[in-house]
Amino acid sequence: MGIITFLAFTLLVAVVSYFATRKTNENSSEGYFLGGRSLTATVIAGSLLLTNLSTEQIVGLNGSAYTDGILVMAWETLAAIAMVVTAIYLLPKYLRGGISTIPTYLERRFDPATKAMTSGLFLTGYAVVLLPIVLYSGSLAISTMFNVPEMLGVSEWTSLWICIWGIGIIGSIYAIFGGLKAVAVSDTINAVGLLIGGLLIPVFGLMAIGDGSVLDGLTTLTTNHPEKFNAIGDENSSIPFATIFTGMMLVQLFYWGTNQAIIQRALGAKNLKEGQKGLLLAAFIKILGPIIIVLPGIIAFHMFEGGLEVPDQSYPKLVSAVLPKPLVGFFAAVLFGAILSSFNSALNSSVTLFGIDIYKQFFNKDAAEKKVVTVGKRFGIFIAIFSMTIAPFLYFASDGLFGYLQTVNGCYSIPILSIIVVGFLTKRVPAIAAKIGIVFGFITYVLYVLLENAFEVEGLPHFLHVQAITFVLSVALMLFIGKLKPRKEDYVQKYTKEVEVTPWKHTKAVGAVICLIVISTYLYFN
Repeated sequence: MGIITFLAFTLLVAVVSYFATRKTNENSSEGYFLGGRSLTATVIAGSLLLTNLSTEQIVGLNGSAYTDGILVMAWETLAAIAMVVTAIYLLPKYLRGGISTIPTYLERRFDPATKAMTSGLFLTGYAVVLLPIVLYSGSLAISTMFNVPEMLGVSEWTSLWICIWGIGIIGSIYAIFGGLKAVAVSDTINAVGLLIGGLLIPVFGLMAIGDGSVLDGLTTLTTNHPEKFNAIGDENSSIPFATIFTGMMLVQLFYWGTNQAIIQRALGAKNLKEGQKGLLLAAFIKILGPIIIVLPGIIAFHMFEGGLEVPDQSYPKLVSAVLPKPLVGFFAAVLFGAILSSFNSALNSSVTLFGIDIYKQFFNKDAAEKKVVTVGKRFGIFIAIFSMTIAPFLYFASDGLFGYLQTVNGCYSIPILSIIVVGFLTKRVPAIAAKIGIVFGFITYVLYVLLENAFEVEGLPHFLHVQAITFVLSVALMLFIGKLKPRKEDYVQKYTKEVEVTPWKHTKAVGAVICLIVISTYLYFN
């Protein structure tokens, strides 16, 4: 029954995506890479949420909540503030300039070499870190949920290969041959399913520990484990409270405001109003994120009496324990959709970066748009096969994948964010400063990662603090170079008329309400 439900829902998503995108002209770079700039607020919000939410968050953050409690909600709730900043400040600048990729802006502000370095950092991060981890963690969840080794009579290793290549091939079809609009439409459908399925887990979990009552279950948790509901982490927790004001906000701002795999959804908006409304709608829903990816971990801590040796097992064990069997197939299909979303969104962005920022810029400046799309697709096939090939080998180094992902991402997120901030806020800082800033930020943070992990040096600051320190030093270095060797004339952003850029009149008011809710949440759980 579970397999039938799984296949039926997955097939439904594919059919709807096909009919929704068959009239989009995907022979042009705008049609393929940005969905023809036709995305509405609902589609943007759904795609943003599903691109972000996958097994490494659902399983990993609930595992962290099992250990640390509600304080890990910072990864979710603070994202809402970053989305507000993006909607009010960054998105209008992007759309007025007709920008397709973040590196395109950096080329205009600095030079082609800066763009190439940035695109290279993005592509390296996607190919070596993000795509393999999404494939591995997702395959592990699907294999465990359906007990694939027993079902097919194969080893865990063989089962992992089967699931990784199955997810990879299906995700590649969406991303490479369907373009952004196919990815966004499928994301929207799966977003609805994930919200429904994700909310069912804590509801059934609370009912299980509350003798059929959700409220009694919540009372049981808060009474027996009050320490789990303190949002203020100490220095020994995974998120010390001070990091919220340093590296945490920088990570969120990079992810929601400058990460190509995320911001590309908003760049495909039919106009600025739809883009802003999509971002703010996603921000509202993001505030509810802890219900799905934090509360179940706390429920599991109570249900299993804190006895799990591997905290990351808390969520799948809770699902198996409380979810009615007929719903297992539906939830697995939704989870499969979340896995696909993170994979195909990063892959689609990789195709975009290579096609527009590298091939057309450095290999064939006069290439027709259809040729750029074709070459981008071929690169997508290569990077998909590369990721699917190395992902299974994470089986031999699978401890702490979520923490590894967050730590390693700083190698490219902080350098890129620093030059974007300098680019927006200054007019005379030259291209040489940006290139030096990228190299300095990358080397500085990599040295920290090596000292902490390879050499196991004790007493080093939290990695989020180090990200903030690296950011400040990189910006200061670029400003210093800008004083010594400024541009000959001020940089002036050129604006196009490709997109209607009249802002939504309620953007600032709604954004203020969202920020107030986030602050109130922290005050309540203090």
